[in-house]
Amino acid sequence: METVVDGTGRAGRSGRRWRITSMQVLCALLVLAILGQDLLREAFDAPVLQTAATVFVAICVQALPFLVLGVLLSGAIAAFVPARALRRVLPRRDSAAVGVAGMSGVVLAGCECASVPVARRLIGQGVAPAAALAFLLAAPAVNPIVLVSTAVAFPGEPAMVAARFAGSLATALIMGWLWLRWGKLEWIAERALRRLPDTEGRDRWRVFAETARADLVDAAGFLVLGALVAAVFGVVIPGDWFSSLGEQIVLGILVMAVLAVVLSLCSEADAFVAASLSALPLLPRLVFLVVGPAIDAKLFALQAGTFGRAFALRFAPVTFVVAIGCGVAAGLLFLGGVR
Repeated sequence: METVVDGTGRAGRSGRRWRITSMQVLCALLVLAILGQDLLREAFDAPVLQTAATVFVAICVQALPFLVLGVLLSGAIAAFVPARALRRVLPRRDSAAVGVAGMSGVVLAGCECASVPVARRLIGQGVAPAAALAFLLAAPAVNPIVLVSTAVAFPGEPAMVAARFAGSLATALIMGWLWLRWGKLEWIAERALRRLPDTEGRDRWRVFAETARADLVDAAGFLVLGALVAAVFGVVIPGDWFSSLGEQIVLGILVMAVLAVVLSLCSEADAFVAASLSALPLLPRLVFLVVGPAIDAKLFALQAGTFGRAFALRFAPVTFVVAIGCGVAAGLLFLGGVR
C-alpha cells in the first residue's frame, strides 16, 4: 500500500479491497471435507443419503460431457463466427428473417447466457430486433448438443427429441413474429440499440478461452443446483406425490413450467434432470424442457440488464405462456397424447 493525500489534505492509505472469491470458497470446502471425511462417511451410511448421492452423481456425470461440448462450441462461435455473418444471410423482409434466424439456432449452438449478448450484438449491427429475439430463444434450445443430450437422457423415446425441437422452435418463431407485430423499440433500453464496437482486433483464441471458461463456470453451477434439487426430490418427496401430480395433468404441466423458471438449468443438461423425474408423464417433462431455455430466473435478469426492465417485464411473461402452449401442442402432436 502507498500513502495518498485526499482532497482535504489528510493522508490515508489506498489499496485494493480484499474480497472472497469462489475459488477460495471451493478450496476451503475441500479442506473441510478432507478434515471431516470420517464424519461425512458416517453420515452417508444412511440409505436415503446414499440414494440421493447416487442420483446426484449420476446426473452430473451424464450431463457434464454435453455441457463441456456445449460451452466449447459457444466459445468457438463467439471467437470465430462474427455476428455480422448471420446478418448477411438474413432476408431483408423481417417476417422471413425471423424464420431464418430461428432455424440458424440449429447450427449455431450456445447456452442461454451466451445467446443474450449475441442477440444484443445482432441488434447493435442492424439486425431487426424480431429476428435477433428469435435467435435468442432458438440457439440454446434447438442446437445439436441439446437434441443429442435429450436423446441420451430419454433412451427409447425419440419422439421426445422431435417434440422438444418442434416446441422450442415454435416458441422462438412465434415470439419473433409477435414482436414484429406488437413490439416497440421504446421498450428496449437505448444502450441496447447503440452500435457495438467491432471485436475483430482481439486475439480470437483468447476470446474463445474466456467465453468457454465463463460459460462453463456459470452453467456448471446451475447443473449442480439442478442435480441437487432432483436428488432431493427423489428421496424427500414421496413417489405417490409425483404419481398424483401426473394424474392431474394440467397441474403437473404448470408445476413443471414454474420449476423450469426457478431452477434456471443450462439447456445442455436439463434433459437429465427431467429424465430423473420418471414418476411424471412425458408431457409435463416436455413442457419443462421447452420453458427452461426460453425463460427462467437467470434469463430474466440477463434480459433486464441487457435490454432494460421495460423489455423484460413484457417479453418474459409472454414467452412463458407461449412456451407452455407450444410445449403442450408439440407433446400432443409427437407423443401421441398425454403420457
